[in-house]
Amino acid sequence: MENKVLIFGHKNPDTDSICSSIVHEILDKKNGWNNTKAVRIGNVNKETQYVLKYLQMEIPELIEEVEEGQEVILVDHCNFDQSVDGIENAKIISVTDHHNIGNFRTSEPLYYNAKPYGCTSTILYEDFKKFNHKIDKKEAILMLSAIISDTLLLKSPTTTQYDKKALEELAKIAEIDVNEYGMEMLKAGTDVKEYSEEQLINLDAKDFNKGDVKYRVAQINIISIDDVLKREEEIKTVINKTIEENGLDLFVFAITDILNSNSEIIALGKMVDIIKPAFGKDLVNDRVFLPGVVSRKKQLVPDIDKNI
Repeated sequence: MENKVLIFGHKNPDTDSICSSIVHEILDKKNGWNNTKAVRIGNVNKETQYVLKYLQMEIPELIEEVEEGQEVILVDHCNFDQSVDGIENAKIISVTDHHNIGNFRTSEPLYYNAKPYGCTSTILYEDFKKFNHKIDKKEAILMLSAIISDTLLLKSPTTTQYDKKALEELAKIAEIDVNEYGMEMLKAGTDVKEYSEEQLINLDAKDFNKGDVKYRVAQINIISIDDVLKREEEIKTVINKTIEENGLDLFVFAITDILNSNSEIIALGKMVDIIKPAFGKDLVNDRVFLPGVVSRKKQLVPDIDKNI
């Protein structure tokens, strides 16, 4: 793998990060560039495992750091706090992303393709169309799985008309019932019974910095919020330990009900006072219920960030 350009998404990768990495490698090969390799920088969650098993595909290789000068392609992130160890000294060739630009800088020019869509794979789908590449069933399922995941079957407020159009056209190519497949896929990701509390809060966690403030927003998708809250005290203990070990000012853990589109958040840390101005509700025993809130990117992080 020494001479390969590595493609990867963010730490604690979700379905979009994994599928978009794989799709990017496929697109590179269709464009005649055979020197890229999709990898991952974290464990694959059950939702993504469902997709790869459905497609009979192997899980991408795990890497934990990159050496100085390693050529890389970033998908589904650009924030160095969410990337692989050593990213500051890597050579970033390109970025394909749908998030805001955080603490990101490069020493050389690069290709940067960022659009305010609900999913990175929607951008890649448009790239397939731009280069007039035919999309086969497997490629279509990879991309539509990512779109379903990131938009919660188009129910998330992050969903755009571009995501809807891409999902509709990819479903025709894949010849599957998107709603049936999508619900089975999403449900697979809600099975968290066997996870420890530490695993729960790290399944999908992202770090953010604003000035001197460092905070983390973790999220899990679930069918029953109460099932997770049965472990509330144990979860809080692990969150407090994580805050201390990582020097965090705030940790927000969102438990999101994907069927009813609501979230219960647990917030801990020395800056929990920002929760009320951010969401207009008081924390009660470190918790607050947020009806209609399902998106970290659009509904949680922006309101937290502007109140820091």
